[in-house]
Amino acid sequence: MATIFELVETALGTISPAETFSLAPYKGSLPNRFIVHQLIASPPEQHADGNETERSYLVQVTIWDKAGVPSESGIDTAMLAAGFMKGNIVLLPQDPQTHHYGLAVDYMYLESKE
Repeated sequence: MATIFELVETALGTISPAETFSLAPYKGSLPNRFIVHQLIASPPEQHADGNETERSYLVQVTIWDKAGVPSESGIDTAMLAAGFMKGNIVLLPQDPQTHHYGLAVDYMYLESKE
């Protein structure tokens, strides 16, 4: 089974152009549009015979764009096709240093460990 990080990277890798970065410190100039993601929570959902059988993951994908408030439609298509369910959408304030506009979208994934 792929890790949740591999599942997200694979899904986001289908977007063109794929501008995905980790949340590690980035050195250099940022592109006009880019995407970051992070794991928010991963609680166990079910146990049987003392073993975990299901775990849910809450992943937040944030789209940053200098052209204005970004659309999540391309990300939705990729994430839903990979088995994620869409959750909250949050508009972020424009970054005063980079002038990027941000949109954060939550996605949930239920992993069965059978």
